[in-house]
Amino acid sequence: MIFSGPPVDVPATNLSEFVLRRADAYGDTPAVVDVSGGGQLTHAELAATARGCAAGLRAKGFGPGDVLAVLSPNCPEYPAIAHAATGAGGAVVVLNPLDTERDLAARLTESGARLLVVAPADLERGTALAAKAGLDEVLTTAPAPGARPFTALADDAGDPAAGAVRELDPARDPAALLHSSGSTGHPKTVVLTHRNLVAKALLTSMVAPIEPGEVVLAVPPFHHAFGLTMMMNATLLQGGTLITVPRFDPEAFLRAIEDHRVTRLYVVPTMAVLLARSPLVDRYDLSSLRSIVSGGAALDPEIARLVRERIGCRIAQGYGMTESMVSFMQSDHPATDSSVGTPAPGVECRVVDTGTGEELNAEEIGEVLIRGPQVMRGYLDAGATDTAATAEVLGQDGFLRTGDLGYVGSDGELVLVDRIKELIKYKGQQVSPVELESVLLKHPKVADVAVVGVPDEEASEVPKGFVVAREPATAEELIAFVAERVAPYKKIRRIEFVDRIPRTPVGKVERRALRDRAA
Repeated sequence: MIFSGPPVDVPATNLSEFVLRRADAYGDTPAVVDVSGGGQLTHAELAATARGCAAGLRAKGFGPGDVLAVLSPNCPEYPAIAHAATGAGGAVVVLNPLDTERDLAARLTESGARLLVVAPADLERGTALAAKAGLDEVLTTAPAPGARPFTALADDAGDPAAGAVRELDPARDPAALLHSSGSTGHPKTVVLTHRNLVAKALLTSMVAPIEPGEVVLAVPPFHHAFGLTMMMNATLLQGGTLITVPRFDPEAFLRAIEDHRVTRLYVVPTMAVLLARSPLVDRYDLSSLRSIVSGGAALDPEIARLVRERIGCRIAQGYGMTESMVSFMQSDHPATDSSVGTPAPGVECRVVDTGTGEELNAEEIGEVLIRGPQVMRGYLDAGATDTAATAEVLGQDGFLRTGDLGYVGSDGELVLVDRIKELIKYKGQQVSPVELESVLLKHPKVADVAVVGVPDEEASEVPKGFVVAREPATAEELIAFVAERVAPYKKIRRIEFVDRIPRTPVGKVERRALRDRAA
């Protein structure tokens, strides 16, 4: 059966026109502020900058089908740059500054980017990348010696009539090219249309609304779907203020909440663990917080409970992928703490048997499939749609195969069990790493943990835990702790103590790296 959210009307329009449509009304309300106080733009200034630079891009012939690349940590100029590109009818490819030059050059070439905007500190690196990828121009996010700032694009506008936007098809033309994390396979470039991103901003404003003037701490990177589509665009749409943070540091994170009187946090689970357990929290005044949205990876219900009790504000997790973000959102009072909530407006969900593809009913576990206006157009390969990779996950009926195993309860809420590819096969039995991680996190001596399956001659695979200890512990006591709380076939068989768990920028465990280490 199909489980659906309420209907929604997604406007057929340019992304920037939609997100910035109320900017003049919000006027002098700050839209983006650097966490250090180094710079800011009001909503009116951001919209004027984006529109002026979009006109300059159009004068260069930039429009639907063209791509502008951004290589920068979060900064006040980032939203204006992105919305200049999409305002001109084109797309933005957002790049991770931590990636290697080889990967960045490949992504620039694959996307067909014409221009690159970099942070001033990365100007030399950006110039070298542009030469490799054959880009037209390199600009900087802010003025820098020997560089042209992106705001200079507005000077290129010339006759406004000469820069008229070529006809845009919001349902087909790309607005953003994002990269999947690659934590469970080879990274892919996700093509999101203007309609996709309009839907993402709209749905976020419906399932996790804020009031105009609320303050949002922008820690998740804008180069990730969570930061770009849920946090950045939805905040601007609703008249909120983004406090941009270039990199995460626990004390700086907590200090920023206090100093800027932050009301909304978007966090990944590792940040939620900090809020739940770190003694640092007691040194700061976090009373301004009204709500927290967790995304990027599964949030342990126990951690959510501890955050609610300690901070005294709402915390809910959403569910989606780079390909389908804002598919589900937990309510303030979920039927079960382990759920990710009900379908967002306009979103449909099916659960199917992993072997036969047969559609399942409520309470039956299978692969989660999602359809809706927020689901990607497809994957990119060498500048064109990768039809084979797209067809593997996106059916002709529009349902996206998520690769996640779960079920919809009788209350209509989705409960995720694990990633299908990450399930551990112990003597023919399926064991969930997430379940074992949840159990281990309840041990008072465990600060962080990840569980993977490692080869075993007798059992095919056995669960191995990688543990960051809060205080001295032994493998034997942790193995016994888990054994008392799970079925015999699910027991942890091996423990290795490590200094840190490798994670993606949004908190997903890099299980492939741990499996390689175990091997």
